[in-house]
Amino acid sequence: MTEDFTFRLIRPEDDPAVAAVIRAVMPEFGADGPDFAIHDPEVSAMSAAYAGPRSAYFVVEMGGRIVGGAGLGPLEGGDADTAELRKMYFLREARGKGMGERLLRHVLDVAARERGYARVYLETLTGMDSAMRLYERLGFRRLDRQRGCTGHHGCNRFYMLDLVPAVTS
Repeated sequence: MTEDFTFRLIRPEDDPAVAAVIRAVMPEFGADGPDFAIHDPEVSAMSAAYAGPRSAYFVVEMGGRIVGGAGLGPLEGGDADTAELRKMYFLREARGKGMGERLLRHVLDVAARERGYARVYLETLTGMDSAMRLYERLGFRRLDRQRGCTGHHGCNRFYMLDLVPAVTS
């Protein structure tokens, strides 16, 4: 059940809490080396990094505390129609409760489409098995190699989802 969770767009005052989530979760999966997102300069100022017109970052709150988040923005080195799903992490106590899927569906079905994207790319790594199962269940297909220029050379799993055009009546 997800009724204890809410999500919303990030605000500047959320930056320290979001950075703390990222810095707590990534080492759990061995993703704390120099080629991982934990070292991206944006981690300390996520609200500014996702303030652009084709970007968004959503925080997840549980009991008024930030316990996770996910964002999207243009894929660096990619085409204008491709977004990158970025920094989707949840603290241990927030995992397995359905919020990740709910947030990811919002990012894909609302945020990506509103920003004019036709597809969404993501990078992850071996060991993030439940996340990969979620991606595959939502229609992401595995790719054989990295796309764009993310700088995250520690990642070894790559996925793409073609967004189905929204049905209009």
